[in-house]
Amino acid sequence: MQATGTLARPTRVRIPWVGVTVGVVIIGLILIAYVWDARITTAVLTATLRQSTPIILGALAGIMCERSGIINIGIEGMMLIAAFMGFMFNVWTGNLLLAVTGAMLIGGFVGLLHAAMSISLKVDQIISGTVINIMAVGFTGYFYQQGLTTEGKLTSIRIPLLADIPIIGPVFFDNPPITYAALGLVIGVHVLLYHTRWGLRTRAIGEHPGAADTVGIRVNPMRYANVIIGGMFAGLAGGFLTLEAVGTFERGMTNGRGFVSLAVMIFGKWTPFGAWGGALLFGFANGLQTQIQFLQNQLPDWLAWVGQIPTQFIGMLPYVLTIIVLAGFVGRARPPAAIGKVYEKE
Repeated sequence: MQATGTLARPTRVRIPWVGVTVGVVIIGLILIAYVWDARITTAVLTATLRQSTPIILGALAGIMCERSGIINIGIEGMMLIAAFMGFMFNVWTGNLLLAVTGAMLIGGFVGLLHAAMSISLKVDQIISGTVINIMAVGFTGYFYQQGLTTEGKLTSIRIPLLADIPIIGPVFFDNPPITYAALGLVIGVHVLLYHTRWGLRTRAIGEHPGAADTVGIRVNPMRYANVIIGGMFAGLAGGFLTLEAVGTFERGMTNGRGFVSLAVMIFGKWTPFGAWGGALLFGFANGLQTQIQFLQNQLPDWLAWVGQIPTQFIGMLPYVLTIIVLAGFVGRARPPAAIGKVYEKE
């Protein structure tokens, strides 16, 4: 029997050569810097991972919300309220595990508030997120009291043998628990979105909620669930700031990280690994500027000009890089088709 029809042409895989080239150059510079001074290189890379942790957690919060069709610019407020309440739970209980759990639950509760305003009350989703951000600043500023003491902060967990690997060992295998959790969540959310029924339905209600409804998917309850889960991720990001990174709370300590999370989410095209790449880029710029400020008077002669740059300009480096990334990629990124649209069953 002779086969009929025409053979389909094999799909051509497009390799992002620009990204590959940039990655190779960065890795090469890291290896050169490691040979020059291993301690500084390790410090920069460790800071890169730590600084990227709240950013990727915030980005995952945005992905869960926006993949289901709900805009969430309230990540900054969710992180700030969770950071404050996580700190207060630590003050009240002296138990860091309960404090982290409390921060996540508070983040989930604020996510529920955003979902109720956006889905049930049909408030404009951008306005709803703005309300959360303003409420967070007022709430934390009013109730915060100076001089509160806690039982400290989460400490690093060193994984034997793996932590001894040059370069990557101290960076990836000697970290506090929330940093490890963030790495695991990047993989977990990717699997959830692209390899489970839940993820398929989440992407369906973010692209074509009407079509999803016709096949029996409950659109609005799923949106509620995804926004609450996203809020818990943002809560964990806030818990990182007070329970792992600093050990205390300061007014406005999120310092725009929620908005940077939205930027890296767009940069990563609403995918966990893409967003993680953007978060690492921001974390690298942050870690680099910290080391430059710390070593301004110890730079070699050929880098002495760096020491003449005002520290304020060096501190701007991560945010300038974020603006450049947004300007270069936001026009090319396509959000979910139904994002920001309230769904009402006909």
